[in-house]
Amino acid sequence: MSEELDLITDDTADSMKKAIGHLELELTKIRAGKASPAIVEGIHVDYYGAPTPVSQVANITVLDARTVSIQPWEKNMLSPIERAIMQANIGITPQSDGVQIRLFMPPLTEERRRELFKKASGEGEQTKVAIRNIRRDSIEHIKKLQKDGLSEDAAKDGEKAIQELTDKFTALVEKHLAAKEKDMMSM
Repeated sequence: MSEELDLITDDTADSMKKAIGHLELELTKIRAGKASPAIVEGIHVDYYGAPTPVSQVANITVLDARTVSIQPWEKNMLSPIERAIMQANIGITPQSDGVQIRLFMPPLTEERRRELFKKASGEGEQTKVAIRNIRRDSIEHIKKLQKDGLSEDAAKDGEKAIQELTDKFTALVEKHLAAKEKDMMSM
């Protein structure tokens, strides 16, 4: 039964790591005023009938601190990429010169920074909810094992280990949010 508890604990830790990984990905998408190729991550363009990530149909580079350049490998993809960026509603209007698309990051106002941090905080809260749901599922699994013959002490130890993991990953979410806030407010 002890190996089953270890397995539950390991699965819980893996699931929580995935939740943190998702948070990190989402936080990179929230721009902090600096140009980053991550701003177009998740934007799909219609490439001969198939939704394809922009990064697979164009070269994405950062020209300077406030400019991202998107140069399609095929000239006829300029218009669909531009349309996809507009539909993604990332808050930036693409500007095309017939060869490449440029995204100019406007300087962030204090109000916009707070709005973006509120969005980041929302992502953090969703991650905390996911972590708590993972904890709940793991504890339910331990309680089922207890009904099937696991000792009460072992079950309590397992639940304690799950709670410690939850606390650790919740603190990690807070750490990521604090770093993002510092990044956003320092621009």
